[in-house]
Amino acid sequence: MAPDPSLSRRTLLSGAALAAATATLPGCAAGPGTAEAPRATGPILAARRGGGVPGPLAQRILLLVELHGGNDGLNTLVPIDQPAYRRLRPSIAIGAADTIGLGPAQGLHPELRPLADIFERGEMAIVNAVGYPNPNRSHFRSIEIWEQATDSDRYGDQGWITRAVAEHPILSRRTADADAIVVGDGTIGPLAGPAMRLVTLREPRQFLAQSEALGQVALRPDAPDSLRHVVRTQNEAVAAAAAVRRKLTARNRFGRGFAGDPFARTLAIAADLIADGVVIPTWKVTLGSFDTHADQPARHARLLERLAAGLAAFRGAMTDMGRWNDTLVVTYSEFGRRAAENASRGTDHGTAAPLFVLGGAVEGGILGEAPDLEALVDGDIRMATDFRSIYAGLIARWWDAPDNFLARHGHRPVPATRAATA
Repeated sequence: MAPDPSLSRRTLLSGAALAAATATLPGCAAGPGTAEAPRATGPILAARRGGGVPGPLAQRILLLVELHGGNDGLNTLVPIDQPAYRRLRPSIAIGAADTIGLGPAQGLHPELRPLADIFERGEMAIVNAVGYPNPNRSHFRSIEIWEQATDSDRYGDQGWITRAVAEHPILSRRTADADAIVVGDGTIGPLAGPAMRLVTLREPRQFLAQSEALGQVALRPDAPDSLRHVVRTQNEAVAAAAAVRRKLTARNRFGRGFAGDPFARTLAIAADLIADGVVIPTWKVTLGSFDTHADQPARHARLLERLAAGLAAFRGAMTDMGRWNDTLVVTYSEFGRRAAENASRGTDHGTAAPLFVLGGAVEGGILGEAPDLEALVDGDIRMATDFRSIYAGLIARWWDAPDNFLARHGHRPVPATRAATA
């Protein structure tokens, strides 16, 4: 069905619909032993509705895109109507006329034009001011918190995807070729843990050569349980690699539709694998480094250009395959940047920042109001939505598992996608 031309990305939901939509915006409800975190408030800015609905669970794809280094949210989604923005960033602020306007309050960085086009179709949601309580500004610790979905003062040993798969009534049966795959040079992060059947792949031909050499390990009957567990985990990984190898053709079907940078290459590889019929529910790629302490304008623009071009090309490939409604793309980064620029025309480690969700079945729009730059917390943006509420929503809706470990901990799910079929 063609989108209604009377709707535009500047049209606000009104009346009862606005009240209902606003009521569903989650922050993080208090979990056991935790203080209640701020809840997201304010309107959703309506976009054109794409109308897609994902197919059966077995064919759905979740693509995690790590923006490594800490992406600067204020120059990604610019608060164009706030004078404080230019006061805080006299030399690196993006001019309002240069942004891609999504409404009276915010505009996208000009290099994100391909994502703005996806937003216009109703296939992208932007969640404002995403973070977590008691933020940590260490790269290593903060990304660990995002990857494990723990409280900032608690340490875990498994990624949040690993935990979600292990307790899922269907995904835990391991009927896919593998549980997850990392394409490119990124870390395994949210996929960490011995229970995960994980494949890492940098280049298809290299993977074919290396996986051919892998073999199952046999155990003596008197082997101790600890060794049995290690070997069983290794053999499951070998079996997953073999399942991918059997389907992998190493054809470059979509290469010409992608740019030549490494990020685009990882997405092209992912698209080719999916076209080969590889069945894997979770994929991860990485783009970086967003650690823009100095000379931010040119560096950040280049990274955002690669992000937008790569994701737009990936959307095109998935659309050509008829799989875009079955695909959900989620960006994340360890933190945003400080509201004020530093003396090196850059920004230092901050806290909350916007998060993007893309797909044919996404409920498009902007969730929550633009962060108030007159109400900073120690120079940082005030968090409005806990990232774990977004994860809880992904597990609940995308994987049809509303009773998940994050929801049980009190994280109220963000409804970023349409309800799926069985």
